[in-house]
Amino acid sequence: MPSVTSADPELTIVGRSTSHFTRVARIFAAESGLAYSFEVVRDLRLSEEGTYAGNPALRVPILRTPRGTWFGSLNICRELWRRASAPPRMIWPENLEEPLLANAQELVVQAMSTEVTLLMSRLFGARDEDAHLLKLHRSLGNTLEWLERHVEEALAQLPANRDSSYLELTLYCLVRHLPFRDVMSTDPYVRLNDFCRNLEARPSVRDTAYRVDP
Repeated sequence: MPSVTSADPELTIVGRSTSHFTRVARIFAAESGLAYSFEVVRDLRLSEEGTYAGNPALRVPILRTPRGTWFGSLNICRELWRRASAPPRMIWPENLEEPLLANAQELVVQAMSTEVTLLMSRLFGARDEDAHLLKLHRSLGNTLEWLERHVEEALAQLPANRDSSYLELTLYCLVRHLPFRDVMSTDPYVRLNDFCRNLEARPSVRDTAYRVDP
């Protein structure tokens, strides 16, 4: 079962400090000025819905609120935005009307899911030379190369008066997660690393650094 690491009667995020999808939600909670309890899912090999706060997909993160339970980082961010007393000026995926921005968001979320598949395959002892896993590694590499080529142009197309965007949060959490979980080195991606360093000026980002839960 998850273990409670802090206490709050209104909001509880269920997830892992090693999870990029969880970190997206935690960064956004901080940027929305919302406190929450955090429950850690200790073992992702377990397949009981109760371990994942009732999420039938057996995935993290999950948000429990007085209104009900929300599955997935995008759902969670939307509900946190609705609950905030002063919601940040947020650019959501549906606001990305230019193809470059829309494609960047699609590729980032796909890459995050691809990485989860690779990590779960590792956890369950899959062989690295499996043809499907090799394709997934190639997919990640192609995606990072595309994002490296286009990140500056894409960010320049975002509205200047925003406080944040789902694209920026997910891109940051992906790029920093890959080396943290020893999936892929991001050292060659100069533009992506510059973007990450700029975002790390935010307290919400610094305070949610990836770590192994005790």
